[in-house]
Amino acid sequence: MVKVRLLVCLALLLAGAACAAPADTLHVGSKRFTESYILGEVLAQTAAQAAPATKVEHLQGLGNTAIVLAALQAGRIDVYPEYLGTIDLEILKHTQAAPLEQIRRELAPLGLGVAAPLGFNNTYALAMRGGPDGLTKLSELAAQPRLRFGLSHEFIGRADGWPGLAKRYGLPQQPEGLDHGIAYEALMQRQVDVIDIYSTDAKIRQYGLRVLEDDRAYFPRYDAVLLYRLDAAQRFPAAWKAITQLEGRISAADMIAMNAAAEIDGQNFANVARDWLAAHKPLAAGAPSADAGKAVQAPPVRDGLLAKIFDKNLWPLTRQHVTLVLVAVLLACVVGIPLGVLAAALPRLRQVVLGLTGVLQTVPSLALLALLIPLLGMIGTAPALVALVVYALLPIVRNTCTGLLQVPAGLRLAAQALGLRPMQRLLHVELPLALPVILAGVKTAAVMSVGTATIAAFIGAGGYGERITIGLALNDNAMLLAGAIPAALLALLTQAAFELLERLASRGRAASQRV
Repeated sequence: MVKVRLLVCLALLLAGAACAAPADTLHVGSKRFTESYILGEVLAQTAAQAAPATKVEHLQGLGNTAIVLAALQAGRIDVYPEYLGTIDLEILKHTQAAPLEQIRRELAPLGLGVAAPLGFNNTYALAMRGGPDGLTKLSELAAQPRLRFGLSHEFIGRADGWPGLAKRYGLPQQPEGLDHGIAYEALMQRQVDVIDIYSTDAKIRQYGLRVLEDDRAYFPRYDAVLLYRLDAAQRFPAAWKAITQLEGRISAADMIAMNAAAEIDGQNFANVARDWLAAHKPLAAGAPSADAGKAVQAPPVRDGLLAKIFDKNLWPLTRQHVTLVLVAVLLACVVGIPLGVLAAALPRLRQVVLGLTGVLQTVPSLALLALLIPLLGMIGTAPALVALVVYALLPIVRNTCTGLLQVPAGLRLAAQALGLRPMQRLLHVELPLALPVILAGVKTAAVMSVGTATIAAFIGAGGYGERITIGLALNDNAMLLAGAIPAALLALLTQAAFELLERLASRGRAASQRV
């Protein structure tokens, strides 16, 4: 029991340290696509330069609109770049475009506001491979039912996305969900024929795509703005003043150039933002710089795989990943071992306990994370830990139950004959005998958690998944591998450590039997 209490205290201590966030920190969020990453960096660097005394943190690549909005409403972030059409139709659920003042009035009761239109309109569009002949208008798609549509998952589900578009144009096609970061490659490899794009995507020009005309004016304007918590201006006055001076200063040409620097030239988001800010220093009264519209200068070559693996973020990401796995497995043991004992001791409850943990295992990880955000009122480490504990329970519960059931009946009777009480028999006879099987279950849970923890980056919990989400956003295989390889190595190390523990436990058991 003392060991169990120590495990609980250690787990809570580590969880508290991982979840802690300074109250005086300005948190900037971003979605999981290139432009949002870059704009988030522009905001964070602008605030940090203007208010050196204020700590600024960029929680990047948090996911789709629903996840980032939940983080904003929960106070986990203070501001993030958004688009007016998304706020209007997706967040406020308007059926048609509303004026900006009406949007502000409706957001105010939620504690939110809209500020600083940044200066460009990044509307949705559909695109096809270029060529001398082919379709030029969205209305022409209705007569081509055999075309294969590969659309981003968010676009398929948005009120201002595929459902309304298909209805407006009478489109009979059934789209397949496709991550935005790999859609261009899928299109060029002829795996799909039509994809959804953002009008400021750099790869439109790179691949020579044909953007279809919205001839029935379905898509509204998606002017880039800042969606923020109303208390942010009072809490961070200097930083907020600097951020609002970005209003009207980022042209569509600027944004396309920055996207190209990241997606085509291989620059990281922080450097892209830093270069743009250096070339577009605000003049008096926040007037646009004379350099506006100049392209960002890219480095001649991309970083290689080894450089991306062993960059300055390797240790912080490793620490975050190991912390998530360690705390999750400890908490899963604290919950799962007693449940396994209960299942072994009470046959009537056995199937209920095993069935419940099995059902929890089948819930898709991203769906579970999305459900936990509104339930817990936060993003980051806490919901990630809950999800990891849920997924680690099944092997621990099942192996604990199996190990206890395999204890020979003769040994149980011998312990009973010696006058040991049920708890004494459990602690001193049954659990030690079942320990190798229990450790095998914990090993399985730990190795699984190393892989599952990569999903935590989608809600701002860090870890190697950050590199994987960036790699997906940029379709950068080297960055994907820079996240996947350390995760795989950590899984192998975890398995090796548990195998060593199992051998030590087996030797201890053999020694006790000889005595």
